Order: sequence, then C-alpha cells, then structure tokens
Amino acid sequence: MLQGKKPLLLALLLAFAAAVLGYTGVKKAEHDVREGWDTVKVICADQDIKEGTELEEGMVSIRDIPRRFVTESYYRLPEEEGAREKFQAQLPYGQRVMVPLKRGDPILVSHIETAKLEEFSKMIQKRGRAIALDVSEKASVGGWVQPNDHVDVIGTIRDDATHEFKTLTLAQDVIVLATGKRTANTVYVPEEEKRYTTVSVMVLPEEAEILTLAQESGTLSLALRNPEDLDRQENRSFAEVKTLFTGERIDALFKKRVAGIQIIKGGKGADQTAP
Repeated sequence: MLQGKKPLLLALLLAFAAAVLGYTGVKKAEHDVREGWDTVKVICADQDIKEGTELEEGMVSIRDIPRRFVTESYYRLPEEEGAREKFQAQLPYGQRVMVPLKRGDPILVSHIETAKLEEFSKMIQKRGRAIALDVSEKASVGGWVQPNDHVDVIGTIRDDATHEFKTLTLAQDVIVLATGKRTANTVYVPEEEKRYTTVSVMVLPEEAEILTLAQESGTLSLALRNPEDLDRQENRSFAEVKTLFTGERIDALFKKRVAGIQIIKGGKGADQTAP
C-alpha cells in the first residue's frame, strides 16, 4: 500500500517544487520589469516657453519620471529634504532658454545658456589689436560675414587734391573677432542681435591707425575670403573713376579672374575655369 503511495507523494513533491520555482521565476521577472521604473522628481516646463526666454520660477513644475530615463543632464530634485533648498538656489532662473519647450518637457542642462561672458581681450593675440569698423549690411557681404571669417578691408575715400573718390584695399586677410556682440564662442544669439552694424577685427597697431583714419575720411567695405586663401597682393593699385571709363584694367582683371578662379555652378566648385 505504501509502495502505491510513493509515486503519488513524489508527484506532489515535484508539483510543489515546480510551483515554488514558478513563483520565484515570476517574482524575479516582476522585479526585473519594475527595476528602474521607480520614479524621481525632475524639473519640467509648466508652460510653452519660447526660445530666448529668461527662465522664471513660475514657468517650471516638478514631475515624476522613471529613474531609468533620467540622466545627469536633467535637473533632478534631491531625495534628501535638506538638500532641496540648496538645489532650488542652483536652478537656472534668469538664464535664457536656447530651444523652444512645450509644457511638460523636461528642462535639460543643454537647454540653458550657461556660457559666461567671455573676456574679449583674451581673444586678441599678442602684438595684435582689436578695432571696430562701422559696416552696413551691404558692406559686410549682405551680413554673411561671421566671427572667425577672413576678410579684406576696402576703403573708399575722396582725394583732397582731385576731389574724386578712390578705392583701395587697406588691409588683407584680416580675422574677424566679432560681429556686433557676437563672437565665435557665443552660444545663443537673440534674433534682434543677429543683425549688426559693427565688425571687430584683429590687426597690427599700425593697421589700426590706417583703418581709423580711413573710417573717418570715407567708408569701409569688407570682402570675404576663403580662410585657406593665403594669397596676398603686393604693389596694389587703386580704383578711381577713370578706371571705370578707360576699361583697360577691367579687361586685364577679367582675364586674370577667369584664369585663376573657379566658376561656381550648382553650389559646388566646378573644374572648369570658364563658362
């Protein structure tokens, strides 16, 4: 009779062991699924925020986001009560938001303009000088001149002896340090500051004197260069009204341009040097 019960007991033990293993497996699976899904409190936009807006305390709220999605880029509320007051003081209130945000979007460190005001003087190389030139949009290649560009500075000045205007290149291959208040290190530029009326360039002290005098005596224009173009013209002449009417220099320069400059087609430099 006992022998007849052994298979039954064995089957019950196996079934119990299977149930225990199954229960343990289910609990482990639940734990694996839930792991990382506990939430942490992060700072989010409480309203739509336009690009360039200075962040204010009333524009944000605290929301719960699963821990597995939160990185160091988030403004995360500390879990320790004592650290929360210090954290609130470190939030970027008063700083500009560099991207548009929708209500509910988490605010990331990369969304905030954190760049400190740079010392402009440290951008000037030794033995160099920075000088601001007044330029119109037309005189700055339609506003395409940007920080770190290389330009030639061209002056148009009235000759006191002949009372005629003469135009000549005053400085070649000059580096642009800033356009308005914008430098190459500027992170965010408000829309109203993208247009400028001054360009700051780096020149030698003697060149600064020449450009200052030329600016007081006439008007300046910038000719944009390819930064890899290191060619400098020696013994440059100037253009005057007579240059326009004789046409000799114009014809000679046309031949030189066709022979030495690629024709741009479709936005790419073509191999052909003439049409």
